[in-house]
Amino acid sequence: MSVERELAEHGVEIRHMQEDMDRMVKDMDEIKKAIVEINRTLSEAKGGWKTMMAVAGFAAAISGVLGFLTSYFMGK
Repeated sequence: MSVERELAEHGVEIRHMQEDMDRMVKDMDEIKKAIVEINRTLSEAKGGWKTMMAVAGFAAAISGVLGFLTSYFMGK
């Protein structure tokens, strides 16, 4: 009788462990999806940052040229 009881107890423990493992696998899949989304967002931000710096550099160059021309022609 004790062997049957032990087998039943082990069966219950194995089932609980399997449920825990299933939950962990599901959580890991959700974490992987979240990491992919974070990576995608960072890639987009990197591209946006480069574009913003290019526009700012161009605006600074134009402002510098206009400032030079203004002071050159107005100074004389």
